[in-house]
Amino acid sequence: MKSWWRKAPEAANDDRLALEAGGAERALRRLEWTVIRRLDGLLQGDYRTLMRGSGLDLADLREYQHHDDVRHIDWNVTARLQTPHVRVFTEDREMSAWFVLDLSRSVDFGSGLKAKREISAGFVGVLARLLTRHGNRVGALVYGRDLEAVIPPRTGRRHVLHLLHAMEKRANQAEAAPSQKGMTRLSDLLTSAASLMPRRSTVFVVSDFLSEPGWERPLGQLVQRHEVIAVRLFDPLELELPDLGLVPLRDAETGEQLWVDTHDAGFRKRFARLAAERETTLRETLARAGVDALELSTSDDLVEAIVRFADLRKRRVRGVAAGGGKAMVAA
Repeated sequence: MKSWWRKAPEAANDDRLALEAGGAERALRRLEWTVIRRLDGLLQGDYRTLMRGSGLDLADLREYQHHDDVRHIDWNVTARLQTPHVRVFTEDREMSAWFVLDLSRSVDFGSGLKAKREISAGFVGVLARLLTRHGNRVGALVYGRDLEAVIPPRTGRRHVLHLLHAMEKRANQAEAAPSQKGMTRLSDLLTSAASLMPRRSTVFVVSDFLSEPGWERPLGQLVQRHEVIAVRLFDPLELELPDLGLVPLRDAETGEQLWVDTHDAGFRKRFARLAAERETTLRETLARAGVDALELSTSDDLVEAIVRFADLRKRRVRGVAAGGGKAMVAA
């Protein structure tokens, strides 16, 4: 298999890389001024609610809960008490985070001022910068038509720029390329993620989850080793159609186009019902896998969404510490 792991660029290439990442630099500066500065006050330094490590120092024992890692079962205590117990470890201060990025053509959609792709880039830029400022390493898998780039975990602002530049480059390639054949295969991306991440990490799967079926099993396999957080991108128009009369709808991934009469109340009702069913199925699938979910709309304020998610994560962690088990939360 082709090796994705490459050495960091030499210092002599700094000027060239800075020139290439000019758009990423502007984007990151904008995020630092408009989002990260606000988050610094609202989160009050509690960034660890977003990403929690697993250390080596034993801190406590508690009864086994559904979705606990079976590798942490203490068999001696289990045999003595006749009830499964797991070890709880002191968290590492530093660990790796991965962004598994679905940048297929469907994320180009946006009915307002921003597309799902822009929301994705904003989220990744903010989280990566918050995490690297505290010494954590971040890496990424970039998926377009297939797995197109693997960025190994590193720390520092320069590395965040490299990650954002890779996303920007993929967006430019998508604009120049013809429509892809067939839908996104999220299962391929998740399978690659499981094989390319050797150490236990926090994994953010950033996708609109508009994919061919079959990704549920690879997601479950990824959860067995890593802490997985689903960052689900969507646009309000994907859930409910307004009355706009006769309009063309085009499949962003296949290029197929058809005309629909949105003036037909029956059609709008059927569209909303199918969208609601898809939403319910997605949330149930993530809940069964034990995956926390952050839902990001193209109309959301990124600061409010991340603070809301941090609050839910904090409450979830407190619940687990009290023996309540692992549950999916949606923000």
